[in-house]
Amino acid sequence: MKLQDIWSEMMHPGGKWSGKIGRGKQIRFTAMEPGANVSLMLFNAFDLTEHFNMPDTLKAQHTAHLTQGNVLMSDNGRVLASIILDDLGWHDPIGGYILRSVTEAKYGVSRYQEQRNDRFRSGQDNLATELVRNGLGVRDLSPVVNLFSKVFCDEEGNLHFESGHCTAGASITLRTEMDVLLLVSNTPNPLDTSTAYPSVPVKIEVLPAAPVDAHDECVNYCPENRRAFENTWDYYKLQH
Repeated sequence: MKLQDIWSEMMHPGGKWSGKIGRGKQIRFTAMEPGANVSLMLFNAFDLTEHFNMPDTLKAQHTAHLTQGNVLMSDNGRVLASIILDDLGWHDPIGGYILRSVTEAKYGVSRYQEQRNDRFRSGQDNLATELVRNGLGVRDLSPVVNLFSKVFCDEEGNLHFESGHCTAGASITLRTEMDVLLLVSNTPNPLDTSTAYPSVPVKIEVLPAAPVDAHDECVNYCPENRRAFENTWDYYKLQH
């Protein structure tokens, strides 16, 4: 049975968005063209001191990339969201968001006065703006997940961006395990080797999610995941 969208939005190249999304929802991101990158931040919607913790997420799951079965852990040892579907098998949690200085060095200086909405936006500017809109600030900028990008490390410790990883129509679906504040920026991965500013629309859809059961793939991915889920469930038992 096809699920009915609760809400959807088309993020245009350089676009940004933020909003609160309740627990028990699916958030599906779809690349409308090849070469997409969406930088994502997550917070506990009702306690903004709790946010996505990249080191704990990777350490607990013994990985340097994210895909189906993985979860995004908070700095309080809880699960903010799980990855329940993934067409690509690899999303980048280590490359970070692109800075204004890097954007201008790679793609050229652009200003609203001349280029208007076609100016080259940076993840740094977009995420900082959305943080301020939600009562936070630039000091709350922290590691992101770059959806649709593949960044890997070679034997010498050098990071590499894999061009052509994201195909048109590729999608990834998150399931919210907590009430979250989601911030997203449709801006290039800082390690992207392209000399042209990537311009890929990305569709965001929010749909209902089925309840989590004992056989859930994300819960059982590893013992650390189960403990993080148990911490999350206990947290919500005390909220009602």
